[in-house]
Amino acid sequence: MSTYALTDSWTMTRRELAHWARQPGRLVVGLVFPVMLLLMFGYLVGGGRGVSGDYLHYLVPGMLALTMAFGLEGTMLAVTQDLNKGVIDRFRSMPMADGAVLVGRAAADMLQSVLGLAVLIGVSGALGWRAQGGAGAFLGAVGLLLLLRFAMLWIGIHLALVAGRPEMVQAVQILVWPVGFLSNAFATPASMPAWLGTVVDWNPMSRTASAVRDLFGPAGQSDHVWAAVAWPLVLLAVFFPLAVRRFARMSR
Repeated sequence: MSTYALTDSWTMTRRELAHWARQPGRLVVGLVFPVMLLLMFGYLVGGGRGVSGDYLHYLVPGMLALTMAFGLEGTMLAVTQDLNKGVIDRFRSMPMADGAVLVGRAAADMLQSVLGLAVLIGVSGALGWRAQGGAGAFLGAVGLLLLLRFAMLWIGIHLALVAGRPEMVQAVQILVWPVGFLSNAFATPASMPAWLGTVVDWNPMSRTASAVRDLFGPAGQSDHVWAAVAWPLVLLAVFFPLAVRRFARMSR
C-alpha cells in the first residue's frame, strides 16, 4: 500500500475513532456483552460437556475466540450507512485512494477488538483464570485471535456491501450465531454426535480456540497453530478483494 493510501486510511480511521466520543454507549455495550457471556456460561449454565479439569481454563480461550465474531454489526452498519447517506459520494469527490474508507473502518474496529480482548482477559484474571505459557505464547495467542477477527471483519464488510441497506444488516448478522456456537468454545467435539463434532472441528473458530487454549496452557505450544493461521488467511484472500472490488463498483 502506498504512502498516499496509508495517509487516507489513517484519516478515515481517525474519523471512525471520533464516532466513539460521540456514541460511547455503543462502545461500552460492545465491551460488556462478552463479559456477560463469560459470566453466564461460566457460572449460570455450568461446565461444558466433555471438559475435564477446571472449566474456566477451557471456557476463557473459547470465549476469546467467540468474541472475535461479535460486534461486526457496528462496522457493517457504518459501511451501509455511509453508502446510503451519500457520505461515500462526498469522499469520492476528493483525491482519496480506493478502499481507504473500508481500511479506516477496519482499523478502528481492530483497535476496539484489542480493547475488548484486554477487558475480557482482565475480567477472566479476576475470576481466577491465568495464562501459563509465558509471554511469547501469550502474545502469539493474542495475535491468532486478532488475525481471526481481521478475517471475520472483511467477511462482515463484504456481506454488508451485498446487503446494501442498514436494515438488512441485522438479518446478515444472524449468520454469526450459528458459526460462533457451532464451535468448541463451550464443549468438546468428542462429546457431540459424530457428524456435529466433525462440523465443529472444521470450524475456523474452533481451530483458533484450540490453538489459543494450548498456547495459554503450561506447555505454551500447539499443533493447531498452522490451521489457526491458514484458515483466516484463506478467508482474507477470498473476502478482502471481494469487498474492495464491490465497494469500488458501488461508489462509482
